[in-house]
Amino acid sequence: MPLIPGDALPYFENMIYLPIIISILERDREVIETSSFKLKGPYINIVENTLKTVRSELKDTNTYARNRNLKLVKKGKDGSFTEYAFIHNGYEDIRRYMNIRLRNRTEELINEYFAKSENPNLKG
Repeated sequence: MPLIPGDALPYFENMIYLPIIISILERDREVIETSSFKLKGPYINIVENTLKTVRSELKDTNTYARNRNLKLVKKGKDGSFTEYAFIHNGYEDIRRYMNIRLRNRTEELINEYFAKSENPNLKG
């Protein structure tokens, strides 16, 4: 039996990606607000709706993690990799993620969230 249950892995990944997405979208919102766009409202609405969705999912993820004794610890970062410790009931699983993969997956997720904010009936 694996030390980290398979059904917990998506939650661990959410604990990695969702805070990154929130940080990026908050910075992007500031850039949009201070930019010379003629009509800022539609862009800000997309970013705000996406932020609302992502924050809600992060809240759900944190509740799930707390209820199941899951903890994520960022161990370190070098030029190519970021290392995380997935901790479950005292067991620690060290995982290394390529920084380029973190960036690309974050971009994919932002695209998915933007698509959902445009069409809330989409499931993802």
